[in-house]
Amino acid sequence: MATRDKPWLMRTYSGHSSARASNELYRTNLARGQTGLSVAFDLPTQTGYDPDHVLARGEVGKVGVPVPHLGEMRTLFDGIPLDEMNTSMTINATAMWLLGMYVALAEDQGVDPSRLAGTVQNDIVKEYLSRGTYIFPPDASKRLTVDVVVHAVKHLPRWNPINVCPYHLQEAGATPVQELAYGLATAIAVLDAVRESGQVAEEDFPEVVGRISFFIDVGIRFIEETCKMRAFTRMWDRITLERYGVQDEKLRRFRYGVQVNSLGLTEAQPENNVQRIVLEMLGVTLSKNARARAIQLPCWNEALGLPRPWDQQWSLRVQQVLALESDLLEYDDIFEGSVVIEAKTSELVEAAEAELQWVLDGGGAFAMIDEMKGRLVQSHAERVRKIESGDIEVVGVNVFTETAPSPLVDGEAHILALDPQAEAEQLECLRAWREQRDDAAVQAALELLRETAATDENLMAATITLAQAGGTVGEWAAALRDVFGEYRAPTGVGAVATAPAGDMLAVRERVQAAAKELGGPVRVLVGKPGLDGHSNGAEQIAVAARDAGMEVVYQGIRLTPEQIAAAARDEDVDVVGLSILSGSHLALVPETVRLLRADGVDAPVVVGGIIPDADRVTLLDDGVARVYTPKDYKLADIMDDIAALAIEHRRGRMVSAPS
Repeated sequence: MATRDKPWLMRTYSGHSSARASNELYRTNLARGQTGLSVAFDLPTQTGYDPDHVLARGEVGKVGVPVPHLGEMRTLFDGIPLDEMNTSMTINATAMWLLGMYVALAEDQGVDPSRLAGTVQNDIVKEYLSRGTYIFPPDASKRLTVDVVVHAVKHLPRWNPINVCPYHLQEAGATPVQELAYGLATAIAVLDAVRESGQVAEEDFPEVVGRISFFIDVGIRFIEETCKMRAFTRMWDRITLERYGVQDEKLRRFRYGVQVNSLGLTEAQPENNVQRIVLEMLGVTLSKNARARAIQLPCWNEALGLPRPWDQQWSLRVQQVLALESDLLEYDDIFEGSVVIEAKTSELVEAAEAELQWVLDGGGAFAMIDEMKGRLVQSHAERVRKIESGDIEVVGVNVFTETAPSPLVDGEAHILALDPQAEAEQLECLRAWREQRDDAAVQAALELLRETAATDENLMAATITLAQAGGTVGEWAAALRDVFGEYRAPTGVGAVATAPAGDMLAVRERVQAAAKELGGPVRVLVGKPGLDGHSNGAEQIAVAARDAGMEVVYQGIRLTPEQIAAAARDEDVDVVGLSILSGSHLALVPETVRLLRADGVDAPVVVGGIIPDADRVTLLDDGVARVYTPKDYKLADIMDDIAALAIEHRRGRMVSAPS
């Protein structure tokens, strides 16, 4: 029998409600053959807020597990020996804090930190560009990234201290060329910053290069995606050899993990997502010379809501069938010598090198955040319009839409329903934690953190000290906010140039005609309440509303309901649009509506997001005028609907206005 290669590391990305519930899920998944953990943290943990902060309201435990302090970290890994586990933590702005707690927990368990294996994502550039969980300005964030990398290189030999993440760039609309260029530009920016920090001796720098890993997205065009991965390996090998002088081929190896594309999962005919996931997985497994080292697959129903444990098992079994039942791992690279694959790979390399040079000529990834963001929003706008026009065909969405009812979708039982009391329980746990800890030790550790932040010393040691003393993620982030300040990233909307076409032209003509009658264009506010940083949908709605002739007020992400209500009042808008993808709509939307009405704003409210049918009914009963979900993909139809609401509202105000 042929010798088989070792399979890749198999994970599922998971975590919800509480550390206790997530620990049960992890142990179940490991028992079913999962070979590593991939931890999803909730938005307050990701953005540096404790569960009782005003911005955390409605967000606790929704898109991941809340882990504000060492006590919750202990619960999360209860019964899971850290020296036997490979753990991936998808965390960026607060990566230092989570890694600090993980190290502190290892010491609690009597585990030498040098035995810890895993990855902390620690890529803040893509947060500015696409995901939105940044906290600090770019230079301060770069320093935190560098300090984590240096600490890991010196003290955690089995740990990947950064997982450069073009994944979310594709989710934000990036082309394969932009994924290649911007991902590699980020890695270069981090490595250059580590070298410039003076914390690593020149002779040890190749070891730093060898510790860089990547987290990649892979879409449905699996031939192109295979070539993209081969292009990544070719370009990284050249960069590490020529720019950094790394002679050891092992240290130049392009090491990457994957979650296949979530952007392409559909709410319509969701059963089609299974074959999409399988085909996308082939793009990162077929080519041995560019094969992923770790894979986590989304679930078929993620466009509908939170997957159940059974859904995660199904995704895990997809990997296991390919790795264990097929003959894939018995052969050398099956694409060697392919004229087609080589030509496409070379084409991608050539285009990506030009795009990468554009970033480097502009000062590098951290200096070019605004410009890269604008190009991503532009690319996403073009993709959305191609789906709407039918130039990109999506089965079940814009072609072959006829379907029998799916037996997989049975009421709301096809998604996981979270315990509505979970947030209240987290608040009580946080209160109890604060009561039992040594406040003097916490305050001393916080002062040490601030003092260290004001110097150029590495911040990891002070962070671990705070974790051991009982500090919280909110206290860690607040102390650094005191020194570094906060940051609001560009929206990228202003850089987009599109020309309305097709049905959108008719909407624009209608809006322009109404503007003459109403004394000016109608105004739409696009708001993102809470901590959800997935701004892609909100950005595309803002661009489309502008294309349709409406005035648009869009202030970016991470706003409180109070801030949105005040902006709607001050800007005198005709429609308020709320975008929420974190599952916190039932908490945040009614509160926003209440505050709008209290401020005297009677404009209709529309909501977009991943919203189950039962929740849609609840929102409509709470005063929302329209609810849009991923199945509403035609921007012209949405704009026509919003324009009608806005024009009707403006006319009503003109009639009721005193003469």
